[in-house]
Amino acid sequence: MKTAVLIDGAFFLKCSRRAFPDRDHRDPASVARTAFSLALEHIRRAGRSRDALYRVFFYDCPPIEKKMHLPVSGRSVDFSKTEEAVFRRALHSALRQQRKLALRLGKLAEPVDWILKSETLTRLRKGELAWGDLQDAHFQLGVKQKAVDMKIGLDIASLAYKRLVDQIVLVAGDADFVPAAKLARREGIDFILNPMGQAISDDLYEHIDGLHSVRLKPLVEQAAEQALAPSAATEG
Repeated sequence: MKTAVLIDGAFFLKCSRRAFPDRDHRDPASVARTAFSLALEHIRRAGRSRDALYRVFFYDCPPIEKKMHLPVSGRSVDFSKTEEAVFRRALHSALRQQRKLALRLGKLAEPVDWILKSETLTRLRKGELAWGDLQDAHFQLGVKQKAVDMKIGLDIASLAYKRLVDQIVLVAGDADFVPAAKLARREGIDFILNPMGQAISDDLYEHIDGLHSVRLKPLVEQAAEQALAPSAATEG
């Protein structure tokens, strides 16, 4: 049978720098390849061939692209031209070009507004910072994803009910996926969670069949193996 790998994009991007330090996390094409390599590593660990991969599903949201004014200075900022927006658009384009990978995009919740950073709020509470001392750098955008969790849950249900796979690997760390995991297991699906080395809640432990924070081989080692492997023209 087949394995489907579902990747929570925001979670993956947050954890990948620590989990895969030798990758170029500024290069969208490299990040897209890393996500696909992670899926293939789960297939390998399960003792299956690459053909067992049904599909990789990558869930994310488009970047914020509106113009806003900074909360203290009032300076105008065009977020469509920021480094993060440029990177995210390029990443989505690179992901679309990956074989057997489906990009699932949600939306950003409205309204988007400025909020105090957690460390700033802590300093205000301790009296280490006065309200009159606040600068633009003490704020961040309160951006929330919308419909991403729902898309993940619907895909899990569809894969399970249609018997398209016998194993689902979810790369995430959120207990919000417990109902979907329970549904899949009731349908006989082997449900594996990859929290990328992060601690998870007891709820998630109870409703999964395995916990695998797989590691990827260093790029230098991968290149050496590819150099020693026979070419497709000479195999067999």
